[in-house]
Amino acid sequence: MAGDAINTAYGPISAEFTKSSLAGLCVPDVGIQTGPFGSQLHASDYVEYGTPIITVEHLGDNRINHNNLPCVTAEDKERLSRYTLITGDIVFSRVGSVDRRALVHPEENGWLFSGRCLRVRPDRNKIDPGFLSWFFGLPTFQEHIRQIAVGATMPSLNTKILGDVTIYYPPSLKEQQAIACILGALDDKIELNRRMSETLEQMARAIFKSWFVDFDPVRAKSEGRQPPGLKPEIAALFPDAFEDSELGVIPRGWRVVALPEVIDVNPARTLRKGDIAPYLNMANMPTRGHSPDAVIKRAFGSGMRFVNGDTLVARITPCLENGKTAYVDFLRNEQVGWGSTEYIVLRPKPPLPAEFAYCLARGNEFREFAIQSMTGSSGRQRVPAESLAHFRFVAAPKPITELFGRLVIPLFARTSAAARESRILTAIRDTLLPKLLSGELRILDFEKLRGNMT
Repeated sequence: MAGDAINTAYGPISAEFTKSSLAGLCVPDVGIQTGPFGSQLHASDYVEYGTPIITVEHLGDNRINHNNLPCVTAEDKERLSRYTLITGDIVFSRVGSVDRRALVHPEENGWLFSGRCLRVRPDRNKIDPGFLSWFFGLPTFQEHIRQIAVGATMPSLNTKILGDVTIYYPPSLKEQQAIACILGALDDKIELNRRMSETLEQMARAIFKSWFVDFDPVRAKSEGRQPPGLKPEIAALFPDAFEDSELGVIPRGWRVVALPEVIDVNPARTLRKGDIAPYLNMANMPTRGHSPDAVIKRAFGSGMRFVNGDTLVARITPCLENGKTAYVDFLRNEQVGWGSTEYIVLRPKPPLPAEFAYCLARGNEFREFAIQSMTGSSGRQRVPAESLAHFRFVAAPKPITELFGRLVIPLFARTSAAARESRILTAIRDTLLPKLLSGELRILDFEKLRGNMT
């Protein structure tokens, strides 16, 4: 460690760092504040468009998730103005996962936060908000917060508990800002990769829905129109009329199939007990995008086995309802990975491309069928794998499914490359974070290291 270290609740910290209670580093009076009480804001107050309100569910890893945000009217925004967020605020989970926090970025300036959250507003003359948010990300700090939270079954924080925690920081604001800049740059690139991957996946899923669910090219041709966006040679592959089926009208010449006819369910994979292999746990199963954030190595015991090109679907509540689904592209060729017994593994049979099963599993029709097929006691319901034999969908002829593969495989390849890069960047960020935040690696040391590398 650069200089002497002192022992703290968070492990060794540089003796050159300053320490203070969190309350002492915040703006007086409004520095640490609880969100609006239930009597001030009801679910019935939410509207489709308006000012977003951040809830616990929207707190990611130091970032705010913008999906499915509740909103309030301009009148309610004015009424709840004391709960307004500004750039540099930090939002904490007040109940449950009390170690979750997110820094407010410029795009969230003016939003509100809910009663299940706490807002921290740092005094910028004393501490850099970015540095403070990363300090909150120290694994040892997060463990400390979990220990001091009150309540056994539902841990919770209040303004006093949070205000009393001790914060250690370099006395120089410039050094704090430099640390936040280094970690933030890595995090920004990870976020950029995530957004790019999300866009590419949405493109693939949009093609899937247009061709195989809404039948847009067939509908256009049946109405005497050229299918928009399709070259004539591609449009020629689609019929120009519909016919009746057990699922309603479908493109002429296509057929209704049961899922196991064209997709293997839980195909056999070889992995011996005790073999060390990549392991994907349920916590890291993505709810958005197809790539997990982390995969670890673990000795095989019992669980579902999979290879590259398989699609994994969580079959247990609430993971299924939350959309936990993954496309396996993080293994070496012919390598076998494994995970929870609560996964269903899907593998398309040729000529369907492997990505077809993932797009199908992400679709509303499949998810609604799976949810309705769940059995078991409340809170432990799951989808029996054999129930998927009753799921029926419309299969297109081989030339169309092969073309679909040629279009979407490059999109998935780019998202896979971005995910691999992000996992490397995440490992670098998570290695640097405790070293920079504890003073083991001072910013001058880092600048010298960077100078030697360039």
